[in-house]
Amino acid sequence: MAEVPATSTSSSRAGSARDGGSASSRTRRPGLGGRARRARGWLYVLPAVAVYAVFAIWPALSTLRLSFLTWDGVLPATSAGMDNYTRIFRDPALYEAILNSLVLIVFFSFIPVLIGLLMTALLIGRVRTGMTFFRVVFFLPQVLPLVAVGITWRWLYSDRGVLNQLLELVGLDGITRAWLGDYHLALIALGLIGTWCMSGLCMMLFLSGAQKIDTALYEAATLDGAGAVQQFRHVTLPGVRKEITIAGVITTIAALASFDLVFVTTNGGPAGQTNVPALLVYRLAFNEGNIGSASALAVVLTVIVIAIVSAIRFFAREGK
Repeated sequence: MAEVPATSTSSSRAGSARDGGSASSRTRRPGLGGRARRARGWLYVLPAVAVYAVFAIWPALSTLRLSFLTWDGVLPATSAGMDNYTRIFRDPALYEAILNSLVLIVFFSFIPVLIGLLMTALLIGRVRTGMTFFRVVFFLPQVLPLVAVGITWRWLYSDRGVLNQLLELVGLDGITRAWLGDYHLALIALGLIGTWCMSGLCMMLFLSGAQKIDTALYEAATLDGAGAVQQFRHVTLPGVRKEITIAGVITTIAALASFDLVFVTTNGGPAGQTNVPALLVYRLAFNEGNIGSASALAVVLTVIVIAIVSAIRFFAREGK
């Protein structure tokens, strides 16, 4: 047998070593590159995280700290322990305000979701042209400032407002009244403003979700003899399930945290019938100068919002 020259053997070993070294370097480089990409990603996210920490996390922690203090905003603060929370939970105005907020959830969340689904069922697949017009018209309340919305509706609801003039025009002048000043109807009138504001948002969310549904599903349902109602129930509703959850969360938070609309229209009247927790927080802090109790009420309101939103997400999760 012919002997293999030593030089060729050593060169092959050197070549394999070089190949192995290059292979190991190639296997190491992706890890280094992945870490570099993650670090670069954090650099992009860092400004947003900093802004969120300064304007959201830090104020929340400061509010939690102030809830255990007695402070009027001027003099040095003193420790109050749990007295602020005890005083808040003993105040019947809190329970009335929470009950009013739960009533507003019906008008801010449930009714707008139903109206949004109805409008989606009427528009999707049937309106070929002018969809932009419908989107702009129904989404307009979300663009307008709520202060302007409140002032406008306060004028519409006034004793000589447009609503009463229309009722007089059709011969129903016997039921005309100052709607936002009526003891029994003020909360309902306020809730209808929220319905008007939130219905367009829900419709936009549901339309965007419905337009992602495969049209083959509708064609198959039509071939199986399903009518419009059955198609909406078995195809459209499952397709917009996530959007319904999102709409429920957003509108519920709007109902529980409503302040500007209530402040502009009724300021909690008449006789506290439209009081909401956020309005009580404002009064405690700026009218009575009780920053500690206002902070405690804000913490309680935050816990209520988180609890209700978590319940909505739990019951709307996949597989339920």
